[in-house]
Amino acid sequence: MAHLKKPRILLFWLALGAFFIWDWQHAAPVNLRLESAIFALGSGQAPSGGHCASFGK
Repeated sequence: MAHLKKPRILLFWLALGAFFIWDWQHAAPVNLRLESAIFALGSGQAPSGGHCASFGK
Protein backbone atom coordinates (compact mmCIF):
# COMPACT_ATOMS: atom_id res chain seq x y z
CA MET A 1 0.00 0.00 0.00
CA ALA A 2 2.92 2.35 0.67
CA HIS A 3 4.05 2.09 -2.97
CA LEU A 4 0.76 3.74 -4.07
CA LYS A 5 1.18 6.79 -1.84
CA LYS A 6 3.26 8.94 -4.23
CA PRO A 7 1.12 8.27 -7.32
CA ARG A 8 -2.03 9.10 -5.36
CA ILE A 9 -0.53 12.35 -4.10
CA LEU A 10 0.59 13.26 -7.61
CA LEU A 11 -2.83 12.38 -9.02
CA PHE A 12 -4.52 14.53 -6.36
CA TRP A 13 -2.40 17.60 -7.16
CA LEU A 14 -2.80 17.12 -10.91
CA ALA A 15 -6.59 16.82 -10.54
CA LEU A 16 -6.72 19.89 -8.29
CA GLY A 17 -4.61 21.89 -10.72
CA ALA A 18 -6.76 20.76 -13.65
CA PHE A 19 -9.89 21.82 -11.77
CA PHE A 20 -8.47 25.28 -11.07
CA ILE A 21 -7.48 25.73 -14.71
CA TRP A 22 -10.94 24.60 -15.86
CA ASP A 23 -12.62 26.91 -13.34
CA TRP A 24 -10.57 29.95 -14.36
CA GLN A 25 -11.42 29.27 -18.01
CA HIS A 26 -15.18 28.86 -17.49
CA ALA A 27 -16.13 31.07 -14.52
CA ALA A 28 -17.23 34.65 -14.94
CA PRO A 29 -14.79 37.16 -13.45
CA VAL A 30 -15.68 38.56 -10.04
CA ASN A 31 -16.20 42.31 -9.86
CA LEU A 32 -14.71 43.20 -6.48
CA ARG A 33 -16.30 46.66 -6.54
CA LEU A 34 -19.76 45.06 -6.28
CA GLU A 35 -18.82 42.80 -3.36
CA SER A 36 -19.64 43.93 0.17
CA ALA A 37 -16.81 44.47 2.61
CA ILE A 38 -15.96 41.52 4.85
CA PHE A 39 -17.05 43.39 7.99
CA ALA A 40 -20.41 44.24 6.39
CA LEU A 41 -21.47 40.63 5.86
CA GLY A 42 -24.50 39.43 7.77
CA SER A 43 -28.22 39.90 7.94
CA GLY A 44 -28.10 43.55 8.95
CA GLN A 45 -30.18 42.92 12.05
CA ALA A 46 -28.89 43.97 15.44
CA PRO A 47 -28.10 41.09 17.79
CA SER A 48 -30.30 40.58 20.79
CA GLY A 49 -29.52 38.95 24.09
CA GLY A 50 -28.39 39.67 27.62
CA HIS A 51 -24.67 39.70 26.99
CA CYS A 52 -22.02 42.19 26.03
CA ALA A 53 -22.41 41.55 22.29
CA SER A 54 -25.80 43.22 22.17
CA PHE A 55 -25.99 46.87 21.17
CA GLY A 56 -26.75 49.41 23.85
CA LYS A 57 -30.02 51.32 23.72
